[in-house]
Amino acid sequence: MFKSKFKKLVPEFLISFYHWLWALVGALVYGFPSSYIKIIGVTGTNGKSTVVTFTRKILEEAGFKVASVSSISFQLGDEKKQNDLKMTMPGRGQLHAFLKKAIKKDCDYAIIEVTSEGIKQHRHRFINFDAAVFTNLKPEHIEAHGSFENYKHAKGKLWKQLKEDGISIINLDDKHSDYFWNFPAGVKYGYTTRKLSKDNIIKAENIELENKFPQFTVDEVNFELPVSGKFNIYNALAAISIGKTQEVDLKTCSEALKKVQKISGRMEVVIEDPFKVVVDYAHTPDALQNVYKSLGGNLICVLGSCGGGRDRWKRSVLGEIADKNCEDIILTNEDPYDEDPRRIVEDIKEGIKNKEKVKVILDREQAIEEALKRADNSNTVVITGKGSEPWMCVSNGEKIPWDDREIVKEKVNNKDS
Repeated sequence: MFKSKFKKLVPEFLISFYHWLWALVGALVYGFPSSYIKIIGVTGTNGKSTVVTFTRKILEEAGFKVASVSSISFQLGDEKKQNDLKMTMPGRGQLHAFLKKAIKKDCDYAIIEVTSEGIKQHRHRFINFDAAVFTNLKPEHIEAHGSFENYKHAKGKLWKQLKEDGISIINLDDKHSDYFWNFPAGVKYGYTTRKLSKDNIIKAENIELENKFPQFTVDEVNFELPVSGKFNIYNALAAISIGKTQEVDLKTCSEALKKVQKISGRMEVVIEDPFKVVVDYAHTPDALQNVYKSLGGNLICVLGSCGGGRDRWKRSVLGEIADKNCEDIILTNEDPYDEDPRRIVEDIKEGIKNKEKVKVILDREQAIEEALKRADNSNTVVITGKGSEPWMCVSNGEKIPWDDREIVKEKVNNKDS
């Protein structure tokens, strides 16, 4: 509480300089480590962590040693640690320290999930990116940046850190693709599911969504993904594009993606019997719509709105999406921080026309338990918003240990015993 009040009293330019200075100190202390390892930055609204995971697997399949930073984990070769910072990009020199460790571990590549908040706080500074990847752009963090245009421009600053001969990889099916495509780069690649007349195109064809997992071809090479949802085809195309620019052949890319067992908290099937329970990180309207659409009908949905005090505009929109897609809706707590959780839930509820399908249970554990009680073998229980996050952030800076997946398993096991 004191920290947030203090920030309001300090001029914005001083806060910005403070973050810039930390980035410079980190680079100086650790010897500008990005000069000694290939750096790939992945930005966009949705799909970043999945692209990081897919890319790491492709490069490892090709024989490279890879480090990666994402909202899910920090990985140095075979060493993996859950990201428990409640921030995707580490600050205060930690990112440079990570890159230094990657060099000492003889990693060939470091893949970094780059967020708009991280860019706003200069965490990307003094890092020379060999490649920059754009996944998609949807309304998000509007209040933090002041407008959607500011949010878009924050994302674009990644390309200003791109080396002169660097590689730019763009989702050409996103309506904002031209903005990112027009940044200068040594080489430009685009990925798409459409017929486009551009050079260096990675195109998915023969898309098949009827089976459990999406299938498609790129230049007649077959791909089958380990996670459901058409949107994951785009995440795969981004990773395949990176592989292509690093001279990894398509067959190696295909074999690599088959070996991805699961992505923590991203369309993660926690149990399949007696009914399916899926946990996903979706916390934007577009991501939530994609999750619900991918899972089909008869959904029992546990829903909150992350980030108390932020992005109030999207709460009723999330409620509206749930209203259109869910058989039952249980509204619950997520990460209220210092905001009253009841107010957050009421804001979501405003978007739901059919109030009869809604139940409010602020205790998230009890909300999950209620969803499981309601389900039978015709239903899918989908719990969104937190994914694999290990904390719930409540008032006065307190963080409560948390894992939606473990709670599901505990409740199901207790029910069966």
